[in-house]
Amino acid sequence: MPEHTLDATLLSLLACPQDKGPLLLVRATEGTVLYNPRLRRAYPIDNGIPVLLIDEARDVSDEEHNDFIEQPVEA
Repeated sequence: MPEHTLDATLLSLLACPQDKGPLLLVRATEGTVLYNPRLRRAYPIDNGIPVLLIDEARDVSDEEHNDFIEQPVEA
């Protein structure tokens, strides 16, 4: 399965629907996700399209949070 990335300009425009802050593009076990480190919530990317719905986000464990912060994906 190909790895989906987002254009840097698009990434800079996207914001968390919950706190309106910036998101990080990170690799997770299920593929690339958009991550809000402030709320520790990960938003899926479905076929290259960010799914920025609060109900679709998942909580992230402490271990996963540390991995995300240490190795964000470059857009």
